[in-house]
Amino acid sequence: MEYTQLGRTGLKVSRLVLGTMNFGPLTEEADSHTIMDSALDAGVNFFDTANVYGWGENKGRTEEIVGSWFAKGGGRREKTVLATKVYGSMDANNASWPNEDKLSALNIRRAADASLKRLGTDYIDLYQFHHIDRATPWDEIWQAIDVLIQQGKILYVGSSNFAGWNIAQANELAARRGLLGLTSEQCLYNLAERRAEMEVIPAAQAYGLGVIPWSPLQGGLLGGALRKEREGGASRSATGRSADALKNTALREKLQAYEDLVAKHGLEPGDVALAWLLTRPGVTGPIVGPRTTEQLDSALRAVELELSAEFLAELEEIFPGPGPSPEAFAW
Repeated sequence: MEYTQLGRTGLKVSRLVLGTMNFGPLTEEADSHTIMDSALDAGVNFFDTANVYGWGENKGRTEEIVGSWFAKGGGRREKTVLATKVYGSMDANNASWPNEDKLSALNIRRAADASLKRLGTDYIDLYQFHHIDRATPWDEIWQAIDVLIQQGKILYVGSSNFAGWNIAQANELAARRGLLGLTSEQCLYNLAERRAEMEVIPAAQAYGLGVIPWSPLQGGLLGGALRKEREGGASRSATGRSADALKNTALREKLQAYEDLVAKHGLEPGDVALAWLLTRPGVTGPIVGPRTTEQLDSALRAVELELSAEFLAELEEIFPGPGPSPEAFAW
């Protein structure tokens, strides 16, 4: 496994991030423990979760599964860089009583304590804002975070789904308070969805944030969706937003060209999509969310895969990026 520092910090993390979103809803606790053990054995030390994972009436269940894995001992907690998130309502119907969601100082305090209890640990390595809170001033947010840091309950802070200017505003105000500020940004980024390159990733690089792409296979579309469709196999692309996307003729043509190119080189589409992200400037490591150990093994292959300049250029022709700002939308 390869390691890198998380943004401008001294924290060393693996170049693959184990996403736990499926633990509970799709993967039973015992199998989830097996996947986490396999990931740690392979050198993956960066685990990502969120307080709302488990979804619906089971929100918090994923953190509990991670916590029960830590409770097995064997250095599991000490070897793991643990990331979780705060923002969403923990009510099954998202109908929170006032102050039970978003980023008020009150909710940050309560949510952090609740996550620590479910995770069975006394500190969180990376505490991430799951979304921007447009109603709460940054002075309030940073004051609440500073208290948690002073209490030893969190070490680093990250963002998720922020705009570039949100990152800039947050870190400028953190600097005025003498705080480290945001150290990572978790954003939607993959071969087929490259809008983050316009402003989010440049902002992250300018302020020293590590970029952690989520949905690196674009909901399964970059994992050989058309081939699986032809073969009649189960695919994440069979439902939801991915199914709607496959109705787009232009996108299907791009996906077909992508799968043809990958097949010509004797590679797997999902492996290439992950390996491509590992070549991108500013990227710490993509989040992979395996439901089985076989899917984890597939993701691990991407770290060893080296893509030639010629092959990267061919990928660029199929999925061109938007270009940097402001040139992407101006002169």
